[in-house]
Amino acid sequence: MHRAADRTTPAESIHHLRGRIDRMDAELAELLERRALLAAEVQRLKPVGYFAGRDTERERALVERMAEHAPRLGAGRLATVMDAVITTGLSAAEDEARDGAHSERP
Repeated sequence: MHRAADRTTPAESIHHLRGRIDRMDAELAELLERRALLAAEVQRLKPVGYFAGRDTERERALVERMAEHAPRLGAGRLATVMDAVITTGLSAAEDEARDGAHSERP
């Protein structure tokens, strides 16, 4: 006797899996927002912040630690992802500092 899952069509499986991906993407967006807010706070506290204060050694160590949790991606691919995350966060933090937007946050 076949289980119900065995009768799932490829199109149904794709639809289900894409729904799971969409939910993960929403969670990832929320995590990235939280990370950007924390990183912006750090930038405001550093003597030399934003792009001028970028710590490449810390970033390299971060990527190595992350690679332990994501071996399929590996350090090289994660370095690309994290460079984009960090660059985007620094850009947002600089914009907020320039525009005074950080003073409006609770």
